[in-house]
Amino acid sequence: MLAHVDLQDWVGRTQTLTAQISSKDAAAIAATLGGSAPRAGDPLPGLWHWCADLPTVPMSDLGTDGHPELGGFLPPVRLPRRMWAGGALKFMAPMVVGQDFERTSIIKSVTQKSGSTGDMVFVTVHHTVFQNDVQIMEETQDIVYLAMPTEFRAPKKIPPMAAPDITADVAVSTPLLFRYSAITFNAHRIHYDLPYAQQVEKYPGLVVHGPLQAMKLMMLATGARGRMPDHFKFRGIHPMFHTDDFQAQGTWADDQTLNLCTAVLGSHQGMTAQAVWED
Repeated sequence: MLAHVDLQDWVGRTQTLTAQISSKDAAAIAATLGGSAPRAGDPLPGLWHWCADLPTVPMSDLGTDGHPELGGFLPPVRLPRRMWAGGALKFMAPMVVGQDFERTSIIKSVTQKSGSTGDMVFVTVHHTVFQNDVQIMEETQDIVYLAMPTEFRAPKKIPPMAAPDITADVAVSTPLLFRYSAITFNAHRIHYDLPYAQQVEKYPGLVVHGPLQAMKLMMLATGARGRMPDHFKFRGIHPMFHTDDFQAQGTWADDQTLNLCTAVLGSHQGMTAQAVWED
């Protein structure tokens, strides 16, 4: 931790940015994830807004891990391993391709904890998104910062769903991870630099992006009901690697609720999620 910095000073900080997903952006996302690309004026598929409003910081402002240095909007946490642990979204209306949207972000909390793995800091960021002066989305993101481990210690494995109602197979490859890093302008080296991932962060392989898994689960959910859910939440529970082809799985809890996960068949889940429709 920074002895001379009170991380609580960052609670309440806000940031407002304007961006859009162009039809060219949408074509690149579709080429990466699959499916047809929406055109200007069409509704944007769920979670594709993550490929807009990107942290276009200069190379000189990147840390050794490839992420932007902290200390601006996000607090300067001196724990080198960082990850997007999960989040929750409420959709009021679809985003429209080719039109500007405005996102206002506020840091809701900064929580410091100590556990068996050492010090941890959890940062919760809340976003509100408007397009054409109408609120279309609320989103909460949970970011966790950890000490760098001396060896890889896998979390407890949770088995895949025994008999999912719907599934979709996902072939994982280094080109997929590269393309996803490109469309999200994410230079975090754990996704493309195998020596760094193994030698510095002690992962056994390149890490599959959590948001990539969430977007695959959103695609499965949208296809199941023919439209985006009104609510979607997700949480990473076990890292996935470039050697892990996985399956997106879904089981209906009731007519309006679909429980989801990504899973390496015969082994473990990587992410859990839930999609809810209000009608």
